[in-house]
Amino acid sequence: MDPRFLSRFWVSLSKALGTKLHPSMAAHPQSDGQLERTIEILDDMLRACVLEFGGNREKYIPLIEFAYNNSYQSTIRMPPFEALYGRRCRPPICWEEVGDRGLLGPDLVQETIEKIRIIRKRMVAAQNRQKSCADKRHVPLEFVIGDMVFLKVFPMKGVVRIDKSNKLNPRYAWPFEILERIGPLVYRLALPP
Repeated sequence: MDPRFLSRFWVSLSKALGTKLHPSMAAHPQSDGQLERTIEILDDMLRACVLEFGGNREKYIPLIEFAYNNSYQSTIRMPPFEALYGRRCRPPICWEEVGDRGLLGPDLVQETIEKIRIIRKRMVAAQNRQKSCADKRHVPLEFVIGDMVFLKVFPMKGVVRIDKSNKLNPRYAWPFEILERIGPLVYRLALPP
């Protein structure tokens, strides 16, 4: 289906339901692309698990979900499930309801634990692949006092401009001298009064 049609469809459906939908994408300035990176990691994990285990992928989605939700995330310093619910997630062996007793033998438990171990290994490989791609494009910048730098400007809403389109507006102001280093990424510039 056409992405533009789907976008308009979801916006109109959410409006009809009385909710607001704010779609974003990785290239949009208000989105940092973190969701897109997470989707790529999950997609890599799913593809690797289907190749490793064979069969249909629907069978492994709960195990992949469990492995991802219980993996340590350095940005929040805890697993996502624990951040959301305030407690650790039970392993998939214990997902049965209290009254439901399926046949759980030691072979099934061992097989599930082994598959989760393989999924976690694949997840680390996918995350490392994403990190290496990001590190190739990342250039650490460090300035010294006296360097001349450009200042990125964000046009404010409501300010009257000659050109109505944002394409030709300047993105950076002319070079300014660095007067002082305040922190690792914070500098004091010699700005005009």
